[in-house]
Amino acid sequence: MAAFPPPLQRLIEELNKLPGIGSKSAQRIAFHLLKEPERETTALAEALISAKRKIGYCSICFNITDTDPCRFCQDPRRNDEIICVVEDPRDVVALEKTKFQGRYHVLGGAISPLEGVSPDQLRIKELLTRLRQHPVQELILATNPTLEGEATAMYLARLLRGIVPSVTRIAHGLPVGGDLEYVDEMTLSKALEGRHQI
Repeated sequence: MAAFPPPLQRLIEELNKLPGIGSKSAQRIAFHLLKEPERETTALAEALISAKRKIGYCSICFNITDTDPCRFCQDPRRNDEIICVVEDPRDVVALEKTKFQGRYHVLGGAISPLEGVSPDQLRIKELLTRLRQHPVQELILATNPTLEGEATAMYLARLLRGIVPSVTRIAHGLPVGGDLEYVDEMTLSKALEGRHQI
C-alpha cells in the first residue's frame, strides 16, 4: 500500500524523473506545490506546457528557439565568417555572456562510445552541409573539456581539415583568481599547452 494518496504519489514519481531530483527532493517539491495557491501551480503547469509546445530547434544552428531561424541566425550584425561549435544549447547561453559575435552550431551532445553516442547521432552532417553552402574562415570547437568533449573536438578537427581555413579549439586552463597549488594536474597541463606570448 502506497504511503501517499495516488495523485500525490504520481506527482512525486514524475518529479523524481527530473535530473538531480532524488526521492526526498521530489517529496519536498511535491509538498511545497501542495501548499502553494492553485494559481501558482496552474501557472507552473501552463509554463511547462507552453515551453514544451513552443520551443523547438533552429533549422540552421540547432539551438533551442521559439522562432525559426533563431534570433542569433537572424541577427545581421553577427560575423558570418566564424562559427562556434558547442555541445548543448546551454553552452550558447554561456558564450553569449562573453559578447561572442559569431555564429553557432549546436551538435546536440558529444561522441561517447560508452553511452552509445556515435558521430552519426550528432548534427555533424548538418554542419558539413552548412559549411559547403556558406564557407567560413574560422570554426571554433567549444566542446566541453571532458573525455567526450575532447574526442568530439579531435574528430571534428580531423574531419574539417582542408574544408575550413582555420579550425581552433577553445583554451583550457586556470580560473582567474585561482592558486596553482589547488589546480589539478590535467588543468595545469592544459594551461601550459595553451600558453601564448605576451
